Amino acid sequence: MSSPVERNEHSERTARSGRAEPPEQNAGAARESGRGEAPRAGAEPHVRVERDARGVVTLTLNRPQAFNALSEALLAALQRELDALETDASARVVVLAGAGKAFCAGHDLREMRAQPSLGYYQRLFTQCSRMMLTLRRLPIPVIARVHGIATAAGCQLVAQCDLAVAARDARFAVSGVNLGLFCSTPAVPLSRNVPLKQAFEMLVTGDFIDAAQARERGLVNRALRSPSVRSSSTASRRPASRLPMRRRAAPSRAT
Repeated sequence: MSSPVERNEHSERTARSGRAEPPEQNAGAARESGRGEAPRAGAEPHVRVERDARGVVTLTLNRPQAFNALSEALLAALQRELDALETDASARVVVLAGAGKAFCAGHDLREMRAQPSLGYYQRLFTQCSRMMLTLRRLPIPVIARVHGIATAAGCQLVAQCDLAVAARDARFAVSGVNLGLFCSTPAVPLSRNVPLKQAFEMLVTGDFIDAAQARERGLVNRALRSPSVRSSSTASRRPASRLPMRRRAAPSRAT
């Protein structure tokens, strides 16, 4: 994706605005964020998978202590689940969610700072781009269920999904500009969801928008008090049991 703009702790400027931002990742998150981060024996999976009788598959990003920042290991785990769903004839809907206090804070900046080289960044962004493209090419609807923050590549995840529901207190931003950088790759799906001038304003100011604004601008379908699996799977006003088993042919949609 873009350069290290997906900062988990966000900028000092937004912090000074009086809005509570996620703190610096704690020591546990730092220990976990080494390159190729692999789950320890007995550790929680990076992506939790749940499936109900209707064929609704919920993929939950599971790094709550790091605000579900997209580490290499989390990207790899999500890629594996998406690859499996491409040929899973029993799946009808995918719900993408986040554990803990946030949906997704973007890339894992600690991990990126540990290997400040062009080659590493290119490999990382190639890995992330592949995952985002796989998400778009799934032959079944994908619904983002958003709470807390969705920033930078986390906001891109929301924009990549077919539908999105958000908690009323959710907030969205592409805030790389606050670091003197630019969320160039998240800008592409964002500008396909949000009118161009409003998308550009988000990109050049780094300001957050709330769930109501996200709904008005087209980034999410609904802003609810407490989004659930049921509310997510009916966001299209069609019960999951009535959704087609597979799309016959998904349209070509690039990131």
